[in-house]
Amino acid sequence: MEYVPQPEQQAPKNNSNVIYFLIAVVIALLGTDVYLYTQKKQSDTKIVYQNDEKTRLQTELDSLEAQIEQVNAGRAKMTAEMQAKNDSLRSKIRVLRKELAKGKLTKAELSRAQEDVKQLRYFVTKYTADIEELKKQNTSLVTERDTLKSSLNTVSQKATALEQKNQELDTKVKIASAIKVGSAEVVAYKVKSNGKEDDVTKAKQATKLKVNFTVASNAVAEKGLHDVYLRVIDPTGNLIVQSDSGTFNADSQDLQFTYKTAIDFRDDGSAYTIDWVNPTLPFQKGTYTIILYADGYTMGKSSVTLK
Repeated sequence: MEYVPQPEQQAPKNNSNVIYFLIAVVIALLGTDVYLYTQKKQSDTKIVYQNDEKTRLQTELDSLEAQIEQVNAGRAKMTAEMQAKNDSLRSKIRVLRKELAKGKLTKAELSRAQEDVKQLRYFVTKYTADIEELKKQNTSLVTERDTLKSSLNTVSQKATALEQKNQELDTKVKIASAIKVGSAEVVAYKVKSNGKEDDVTKAKQATKLKVNFTVASNAVAEKGLHDVYLRVIDPTGNLIVQSDSGTFNADSQDLQFTYKTAIDFRDDGSAYTIDWVNPTLPFQKGTYTIILYADGYTMGKSSVTLK
């Protein structure tokens, strides 16, 4: 009997192949899904990281800018170099802000921004230190200036006091060195036609006055010629002046003199005589006062009474 194969016996094998194929397809699809999910997760993570890093860098820029503002607050006038550094740092911050404001940054752009912020942090720190040092120097200079002012004021006060003492000493020396009258008398004289002089006591007879005086001994007075000024006061209290009368300074005031002459002082007790002819003859009855001045001070005085 001939054997004829039955078709139903091949079916199990074909079904098994289909099942294996379907399993392989499912596994491949699952693998693809896992790969895509992993890639998406990595991409999402990368995007989140970039966004977080951008935020951090922006916060860092805010902090650096605030640091610059704080260190500049109340600063003294900056040097040109410090001002240039300040402007440069602010410019770099503006540029970095623009870069970070972009929608998406590539890995290279983000890395460059990180490096720029790192360098900027270094420069801001150095700039802050330089400004603080400048403030310290300014404070030191102000202290030195105030100390110098105080010292100068002290020196000035001492110099003023010394100058005052010198002036006082100079005044005392001038007073001490001024010649003074030792003794003095005033005598009225009548000059006769033959030139002979007779002393008189009556006003109508007198034509001139003689001032006889000595100079007190003075070791510090300068030996030699000393100008002597006479002021003649008439009985009514008026100063008698002549056509050639001028002014002089004595006892810290300007005075007009009646007559001017000079004496040779030798500090040897010598006697001196000054003749004064009255330009307003005749003399009046009463007392005539003669005041002598020399070396800027009152020398002495005397008087005579005419009847």
